[in-house]
Amino acid sequence: MKQVALLLLLFFACVCSQAQMVKKISIDELDNYIRNSHKPMVVNFWASFCKPCIEEIPYFLESAAKNDSVEMVLVSLDLPDFYPAKVESFLKKRNFFGATQFWLNETNADDFCPRIDPSWQGAMPVTLFVNNNRAYRRFVGRPMTQLQVIEAFDLLTK
Repeated sequence: MKQVALLLLLFFACVCSQAQMVKKISIDELDNYIRNSHKPMVVNFWASFCKPCIEEIPYFLESAAKNDSVEMVLVSLDLPDFYPAKVESFLKKRNFFGATQFWLNETNADDFCPRIDPSWQGAMPVTLFVNNNRAYRRFVGRPMTQLQVIEAFDLLTK
Protein backbone atom coordinates (compact mmCIF):
# COMPACT_ATOMS: atom_id res chain seq x y z
CA MET A 1 0.00 0.00 0.00
CA LYS A 2 2.84 2.40 0.85
CA GLN A 3 4.49 1.63 -2.49
CA VAL A 4 1.32 2.47 -4.40
CA ALA A 5 0.93 5.72 -2.49
CA LEU A 6 4.57 6.59 -3.16
CA LEU A 7 4.20 5.82 -6.87
CA LEU A 8 1.08 7.99 -7.09
CA LEU A 9 2.85 10.82 -5.28
CA LEU A 10 5.81 10.60 -7.68
CA PHE A 11 3.48 10.48 -10.68
CA PHE A 12 1.59 13.60 -9.60
CA ALA A 13 4.84 15.40 -8.79
CA CYS A 14 6.10 14.68 -12.30
CA VAL A 15 2.84 15.76 -13.91
CA CYS A 16 2.77 18.98 -11.91
CA SER A 17 6.38 19.85 -12.67
CA GLN A 18 5.84 19.20 -16.39
CA ALA A 19 2.68 21.27 -16.40
CA GLN A 20 4.52 24.42 -15.39
CA MET A 21 4.74 26.50 -18.54
CA VAL A 22 6.54 29.60 -17.26
CA LYS A 23 10.16 29.13 -16.26
CA LYS A 24 11.71 31.24 -13.50
CA ILE A 25 14.81 32.97 -14.84
CA SER A 26 17.41 35.42 -13.50
CA ILE A 27 18.69 38.41 -15.46
CA ASP A 28 22.03 36.59 -15.92
CA GLU A 29 20.24 33.57 -17.41
CA LEU A 30 18.06 35.76 -19.62
CA ASP A 31 21.05 37.76 -20.79
CA ASN A 32 22.86 34.53 -21.72
CA TYR A 33 19.76 33.14 -23.42
CA ILE A 34 19.49 36.24 -25.62
CA ARG A 35 23.23 36.47 -26.31
CA ASN A 36 23.49 32.80 -27.32
CA SER A 37 20.44 32.70 -29.60
CA HIS A 38 21.15 31.43 -33.11
CA LYS A 39 17.86 32.61 -34.53
CA PRO A 40 16.12 35.98 -34.60
CA MET A 41 14.38 36.65 -31.30
CA VAL A 42 11.67 38.99 -30.05
CA VAL A 43 11.69 39.49 -26.27
CA ASN A 44 8.62 41.24 -24.90
CA PHE A 45 8.52 42.34 -21.25
CA TRP A 46 5.01 42.48 -19.81
CA ALA A 47 2.92 42.10 -16.66
CA SER A 48 -0.63 40.92 -16.09
CA PHE A 49 -1.58 44.26 -14.51
CA CYS A 50 -0.32 46.27 -17.54
CA LYS A 51 -3.19 47.01 -19.92
CA PRO A 52 -1.01 48.10 -22.89
CA CYS A 53 1.02 44.91 -22.44
CA ILE A 54 -2.07 42.73 -22.66
CA GLU A 55 -3.31 44.62 -25.72
CA GLU A 56 -0.11 44.13 -27.73
CA ILE A 57 0.73 40.50 -26.88
CA PRO A 58 -1.69 39.08 -29.49
CA TYR A 59 0.10 41.11 -32.20
CA PHE A 60 3.40 39.51 -31.24
CA LEU A 61 1.93 36.01 -31.08
CA GLU A 62 0.28 36.44 -34.52
CA SER A 63 3.51 37.66 -36.10
CA ALA A 64 5.53 34.90 -34.45
CA ALA A 65 3.08 32.29 -35.76
CA LYS A 66 3.69 33.61 -39.30
CA ASN A 67 7.50 33.74 -38.85
CA ASP A 68 8.66 30.34 -37.64
CA SER A 69 12.29 31.44 -38.01
CA VAL A 70 11.75 33.88 -35.11
CA GLU A 71 11.65 32.85 -31.46
CA MET A 72 9.02 34.78 -29.53
CA VAL A 73 9.84 35.20 -25.84
CA LEU A 74 7.41 36.64 -23.30
CA VAL A 75 9.05 37.73 -20.05
CA SER A 76 6.65 38.37 -17.18
CA LEU A 77 7.60 41.10 -14.74
CA ASP A 78 4.76 40.23 -12.41
CA LEU A 79 5.25 40.39 -8.66
CA PRO A 80 6.81 37.38 -6.90
CA ASP A 81 3.46 36.53 -5.28
CA PHE A 82 1.99 36.06 -8.79
CA TYR A 83 4.50 33.37 -9.79
CA PRO A 84 3.77 30.73 -10.91
CA ALA A 85 0.05 30.20 -10.30
CA LYS A 86 -1.38 33.62 -11.19
CA VAL A 87 0.97 34.18 -14.15
CA GLU A 88 0.20 30.79 -15.66
CA SER A 89 -3.52 31.10 -14.99
CA PHE A 90 -3.52 34.52 -16.68
CA LEU A 91 -1.71 33.18 -19.76
CA LYS A 92 -4.06 30.20 -20.05
CA LYS A 93 -7.17 32.36 -19.63
CA ARG A 94 -5.99 34.71 -22.40
CA ASN A 95 -4.74 31.83 -24.57
CA PHE A 96 -1.30 33.45 -24.80
CA PHE A 97 0.55 30.45 -26.24
CA GLY A 98 3.11 30.14 -29.01
CA ALA A 99 6.03 31.74 -27.17
CA THR A 100 8.82 30.80 -24.81
CA GLN A 101 7.54 31.90 -21.40
CA PHE A 102 9.73 33.25 -18.61
CA TRP A 103 9.13 35.00 -15.30
CA LEU A 104 12.01 37.31 -14.39
CA ASN A 105 13.05 36.52 -10.84
CA GLU A 106 14.44 39.99 -10.14
CA THR A 107 13.18 42.86 -8.00
CA ASN A 108 15.73 45.60 -8.68
CA ALA A 109 14.75 47.33 -11.93
CA ASP A 110 17.77 49.61 -11.56
CA ASP A 111 19.89 46.50 -12.12
CA PHE A 112 18.00 44.48 -14.74
CA CYS A 113 16.55 47.23 -16.98
CA PRO A 114 19.89 48.69 -18.17
CA ARG A 115 21.15 45.15 -18.85
CA ILE A 116 18.42 44.83 -21.46
CA ASP A 117 18.89 48.36 -22.79
CA PRO A 118 20.54 51.46 -21.24
CA SER A 119 17.53 53.61 -22.15
CA TRP A 120 15.00 51.42 -20.33
CA GLN A 121 13.68 53.26 -17.29
CA GLY A 122 11.35 50.46 -16.12
CA ALA A 123 8.13 51.28 -17.98
CA MET A 124 6.13 48.51 -19.64
CA PRO A 125 5.61 47.14 -22.15
CA VAL A 126 8.99 47.12 -23.85
CA THR A 127 10.35 44.86 -26.54
CA LEU A 128 13.81 43.81 -27.64
CA PHE A 129 14.40 42.61 -31.21
CA VAL A 130 17.63 40.64 -31.61
CA ASN A 131 19.27 38.92 -34.56
CA ASN A 132 22.74 37.88 -33.42
CA ASN A 133 23.55 36.52 -36.89
CA ARG A 134 23.33 40.09 -38.26
CA ALA A 135 24.46 41.96 -35.14
CA TYR A 136 20.98 43.50 -35.08
CA ARG A 137 19.56 44.76 -31.79
CA ARG A 138 16.61 47.15 -31.51
CA PHE A 139 14.88 48.19 -28.31
CA VAL A 140 11.35 49.63 -28.40
CA GLY A 141 10.50 51.30 -25.10
CA ARG A 142 6.77 51.80 -25.67
CA PRO A 143 3.63 49.88 -26.60
CA MET A 144 3.44 48.87 -30.25
CA THR A 145 0.54 48.77 -32.71
CA GLN A 146 -0.15 45.73 -34.85
CA LEU A 147 1.40 47.42 -37.90
CA GLN A 148 4.51 48.39 -35.92
CA VAL A 149 4.94 44.79 -34.75
CA ILE A 150 4.60 43.46 -38.31
CA GLU A 151 7.16 45.97 -39.58
CA ALA A 152 9.55 45.19 -36.71
CA PHE A 153 9.37 41.47 -37.49
CA ASP A 154 10.14 42.24 -41.15
CA LEU A 155 13.20 44.32 -40.20
CA LEU A 156 14.37 41.57 -37.85
CA THR A 157 14.27 38.87 -40.49
CA LYS A 158 15.61 40.78 -43.52
